[in-house]
Amino acid sequence: MSSGISLPYLLSLLGLPLTAFICLWSAGNKPGKFTGLAAIAVTFAGLVLSVVHGDMQAGQEVVFRWVTLDSISIPLTFRADPLTTLMLPLVHFIALLVQVYSLAYMKGDKGLHRYYAFLQLFVFSMLGIILAGDLIVMYIFWELVGLSSYLLIGFWYHKPRAVWAAKKAFILNRIGDAAFLSGILVLIFKLGITSLSGLPEAIHRLTEGELTLIGLLLFGGCIGKSAQFPLSGWLPDAMEGPTPVSALIHAATMVAAGIFLLARIAFLLTPAAQMVLAIVGVITMLDGSVRACRAWDIKRVLAYSTISQLGLMVFAVGAGSWQIALFHLLTHAFFKAGLFLSAGSVIHAMTPSGQTGFDPQDMRNMGGLRKKLPVTHLCYVICSAALAGLPFFSGFLSKDAIFILAIEKAAHSGPVYLPLAALAIAAAGLTAYYMTRQVRLVFYGSERFAASPAGVKPHESPALMWGPMAVLSALSAFFWFSLHPFDGAAGWLLTEWFPVDLPHQVMVPVISVAVTLAGIAVALRRPLPGKVQEPIPRPELRARPAWLRDFEEQLNHSTFFLAPFQRIAEGCLKLETRIIDYSVGLLAKGTVVLSHILGWMDRSVLDGAVRLTVFGVRSSGLAVRKAQNGKIQFYFVVTVISLLLIAAWLLWLV
Repeated sequence: MSSGISLPYLLSLLGLPLTAFICLWSAGNKPGKFTGLAAIAVTFAGLVLSVVHGDMQAGQEVVFRWVTLDSISIPLTFRADPLTTLMLPLVHFIALLVQVYSLAYMKGDKGLHRYYAFLQLFVFSMLGIILAGDLIVMYIFWELVGLSSYLLIGFWYHKPRAVWAAKKAFILNRIGDAAFLSGILVLIFKLGITSLSGLPEAIHRLTEGELTLIGLLLFGGCIGKSAQFPLSGWLPDAMEGPTPVSALIHAATMVAAGIFLLARIAFLLTPAAQMVLAIVGVITMLDGSVRACRAWDIKRVLAYSTISQLGLMVFAVGAGSWQIALFHLLTHAFFKAGLFLSAGSVIHAMTPSGQTGFDPQDMRNMGGLRKKLPVTHLCYVICSAALAGLPFFSGFLSKDAIFILAIEKAAHSGPVYLPLAALAIAAAGLTAYYMTRQVRLVFYGSERFAASPAGVKPHESPALMWGPMAVLSALSAFFWFSLHPFDGAAGWLLTEWFPVDLPHQVMVPVISVAVTLAGIAVALRRPLPGKVQEPIPRPELRARPAWLRDFEEQLNHSTFFLAPFQRIAEGCLKLETRIIDYSVGLLAKGTVVLSHILGWMDRSVLDGAVRLTVFGVRSSGLAVRKAQNGKIQFYFVVTVISLLLIAAWLLWLV
């Protein structure tokens, strides 16, 4: 074992959340109300430790011997560098705010010990990914993050949809993880090492094609964890878990792991692999934005938004800068966590007492909440402005840095990146549209919930909830990241920590702001719904026969992982009915018509020719037969006539 990063520091960072998980899980409900306080104390201790003892020295590692296979030695390596120095406080800070928020949001839940224990396991797993010094260690903690997300998404296991969503997230992530593992195995087979410090010197032994294959296989892990196309379907359904869990997953832990992985393996990405990343990122961004424009559930809109923003980060890596992608990850962590916690405040206020069919998450049931939830309204507007990319907010700095990067990439690496940048800017306009739409539906217009027989009486959340929201909203301002409100590249992250040579441009921010304002203007022009006589019920309680609801629920929950195959089958069905069946029918009709034509030709032409021949032969025979009548005088006349005809012919010849 070699030293560099302090072993006690490493063991403390990983040991605190792991010990907390074991103790909270083992203690059951005995700690009672002190469960949350204990978890918060542990996370706060980890935050202090990561800030006080963090350093910027690169290349510090702790290496443990693990497995030796013939000439291949596979160690377990942990490292500290500027990337870990940034990510460790971020994960601890977001987790701390989420747990403080949970003290009020989860109050009275019977499974608090499980909730906080799973949160600690989640933090432990994410810290392991950050501290990993080789891909084997990262993969181990990668799978632990998958397990933690499964446990938290399905925390309310008495709800069928929560269990279904947890299974869906787990299974779809295994697909991406299989690609990740395949990339690691190819590296071991080709190079015999997986160390992140040793790989840059060893990859020269690989061909361009091998390097591209390895990079794309490792990117497969990001596709699963960071919900990229085509494995993005699990993230919106992960909203079935508690809202604080959604904030943690979407801000600084699970979905951020994929972008962190790309930052670690950026040196492995060839130009071909970068192009694939850029295309997948833009497709994901557009897909998430379009879906968010049509969603009515307040949390699902934010979930689709996360998919879109993760696509933008992947696009940044594909454009050649993991540093700028990390910049957007950092700004996104604060305003997206703030949005989810604010959405939880809205849901908390809209939830009626008792069991009713009222859906507190459907935005069509809301409206006019700005007066009843003034703090939540302010936090929501600030974080939404940051997400939309308005000037003077953090999202504007990081988004425009990505757009400028894409334009520069197009100028130096070919025009392919230019339409990709245009599509990304268009998706940013859609982001401004659906966030304005959401703010208006939730906080403005008439109080559509007033017609509810459930007796919904919205009220502002307690300080334990709006306090973390206010902190995250304040951190969404531009000056935390750059003193220049229109130039993110001039901030501390891209000049001191991860220097990037990004030119200052004027037109790109102007175009970006214009597109954003256009999206806001379109959303403001759309009329808000009026009061509804019958508020929208929960999806599972909408008017359908009971047997049909049960069947649909069971079908959806048991066959979600077959959805891709179902779509393929539907496509094959359309191919068969619209093309193959049509072609076969057309061929059959053509055959029938041709058969009729051939039948007519057979009857009229071929049979007619045969009959004509027979008639001619028969007529000739009859004529000859009549000439043979046995009368000598007839024969004499015929002979004389024949001689005369012959003589005439001879004379004509002469």
